[in-house]
Amino acid sequence: MKKRMCYLIISILLLGIEVLIGLYADGWVRSYLGDVLVVILLYTLCRTVSPERPEMWWILPTAILIFAFIVEFLQLWGFCDRFGITNKFLRIVIGTGFSVVDLICYCIGMIPCYITELFIWARNNIKE
Repeated sequence: MKKRMCYLIISILLLGIEVLIGLYADGWVRSYLGDVLVVILLYTLCRTVSPERPEMWWILPTAILIFAFIVEFLQLWGFCDRFGITNKFLRIVIGTGFSVVDLICYCIGMIPCYITELFIWARNNIKE
């Protein structure tokens, strides 16, 4: 339960930061930092639901990275326009503009997630 609460608190803080970035920031903060933080937010949300780690520690961060890439490529395909999504909130969440830089930002954002997973996996294996 303690692990879940830590991840939940981090998730809430990251969500708040993302909302503030979306509402008030521009420039590199909105363009890059928001994309770096969104994959970390997805990671912490997943860990809130499932704090236990599988033997293959790299699976969750890799799955989140693949999901982020899929969403980005759906933007390239014009997902929102093709399906007539006009709700402003949904268009912001899904996104409407593809960028290779976004893919790089997602990769950068996953680095702390991979490090966290590796650190905890190693700590658990040393104890055993």
